[in-house]
Amino acid sequence: MRAVRFHDRRDIRVEDVPGPQGPLKDGDVLIRPIVCGICGTDLHEYVAGPIVTPAEPHRYTGARLPQILGHEFSAEVLDTGKAVTNVRPGDRVSIQPLVSPRDDYYGRRGLFHLSENLGCVGLSWAWGGMAERAVVNDYNVFKVPDAVSDVQAAMIEPAAVALYAVDRGGVQAGSTVLLSGLGPIGALTLLACRAAGASTIIVAEPNPNRRALAGRLVPDALVVDPKAVDVAAFVREHSEDGVGVDVAIECVGLEASLNSCAKAVRRRGRVVQVGLHTRPAAIDAMLWALKDITIEATWCYPTTVWPRIAGMIAAGLYPVEAIVTSTIDPEHVVARGFDELLDPSGRNMKILVRSS
Repeated sequence: MRAVRFHDRRDIRVEDVPGPQGPLKDGDVLIRPIVCGICGTDLHEYVAGPIVTPAEPHRYTGARLPQILGHEFSAEVLDTGKAVTNVRPGDRVSIQPLVSPRDDYYGRRGLFHLSENLGCVGLSWAWGGMAERAVVNDYNVFKVPDAVSDVQAAMIEPAAVALYAVDRGGVQAGSTVLLSGLGPIGALTLLACRAAGASTIIVAEPNPNRRALAGRLVPDALVVDPKAVDVAAFVREHSEDGVGVDVAIECVGLEASLNSCAKAVRRRGRVVQVGLHTRPAAIDAMLWALKDITIEATWCYPTTVWPRIAGMIAAGLYPVEAIVTSTIDPEHVVARGFDELLDPSGRNMKILVRSS
């Protein structure tokens, strides 16, 4: 079968590889991937990896490089093991890609995303979404309603990251929010804030193409260039009594962005860290103390959020497909996918790869 495989830094190949062989295990699900998103994690692997893709066998899954990529995807169920009861052949599904023990410390508490043995389909699993076939566990598949399209189903995974940030920030009807950074997760967080009922949303983004996208996604959002505007001062001008926003969500993973959020949030407000930092950040801890703020750090998402997001999408509350800017065939995955997303112009936000 055809598959997109990551071998090493700047080395992604479209190759013919053996598909799944032999009888399925009791809890296995054989799937045909449909469309698959290129994630920021995939980009990090391409530019600086291997990082989370294992050069040596993964401690839990046993997977190792080369790795079939793809963890944001929709699929059709082709066959199931005899113990599988949640899906059947012909079902359309969204993949929840996290793989972990069900019975370790975190698994017993339902915190599967925090397991020290965590693996991920498309990153540290034998299979991924950028291929013609894959095998996953029964807990990795969620049957989507008819009202959810294949593209929307593929977008549930990154939407889960964004919604988790909104939940951890306590965004609710009437909240005031600052979003720092409008990459794909920032854009989905913007949509999630509006779905949660935030009344004032300020977006700080230096890229003009992405600022324009923010205006299209949520027309009444206040969008500023942090290189041209003092973000904290702008927030004070647009908040009650100049106190700042209730919640500031950091979606970039940069020191300056994190500190900007701490300055912009009101006393007793919350700063949510979503962007992944690649180096230690110097922060003003005394400012955090003086303002009595809460810092919420997030990792992935609770794996149980799929039905909630699917329901929001089906109801028209969470138009996740609005950030998809291109859909490509596998043979163009590097030139029209990875390289396009690394283009500093930011013309493309989310690119999907047709898997079959």
